[in-house]
Amino acid sequence: MSYARVEIAPSILASDFARLGEQVRMVEEAGADVIHVDVMDGHFVPNISLGIPVVESLRKATKLPLDVHLMIDQPERYIADFVRAGASRVLVHEESTVHLDRAVAMVREHGAEAGAAINPATPVAMLGEVLDKVDTVLVMTVNPGFGGQKFIPNTYEKIRQLNHMRARYNASFRIEVDGGVDLENTAALAQAGANTFVAGTSIFHTADPAAATRQLKKLATQALSQKA
Repeated sequence: MSYARVEIAPSILASDFARLGEQVRMVEEAGADVIHVDVMDGHFVPNISLGIPVVESLRKATKLPLDVHLMIDQPERYIADFVRAGASRVLVHEESTVHLDRAVAMVREHGAEAGAAINPATPVAMLGEVLDKVDTVLVMTVNPGFGGQKFIPNTYEKIRQLNHMRARYNASFRIEVDGGVDLENTAALAQAGANTFVAGTSIFHTADPAAATRQLKKLATQALSQKA
């Protein structure tokens, strides 16, 4: 299955924006697989982050896939723009649109991988009708909006549920986790079924982001191999 490989996705929300290009290159050289880009509008979540110009700049700075997480109301309005800017994957929240199926289809139609995201209080069952149409399911393990939050433990069960659904239907979507991912819980998340690990503070707020990237990848890879 395509989801068997571990992906470490450093989140630039926690990076030093004055050194963004340098820090992205640092984690890329350390073995990061994806760069995670949080887009917030101040409405869907209580914060405003970055937008299309930053994605365009990142596309020039790295060869890694750009995992663009749209935490915005009515994401359909901007999907095409973000794909044109260089997004490799676009993740749309179930809670942000009344037409999730349409939004997922739009991402695919514009040539990017499509993902569906759910907040901690949203049941996995809400994604049942799109699981055969997405490349990734993102499970928020904190309430979205700010970096550096504490991991919510009951999201382990949601990851296990998704993992069981993936196996039952012989599906190939990746399970991505975002929020409070660190050296203490990465192995357990991999054991539960996660494959893509978004890490911001636990990478960029350390003395050595490259070493943190390598260690997270080692822990996740070992745990996933033991699970297999």
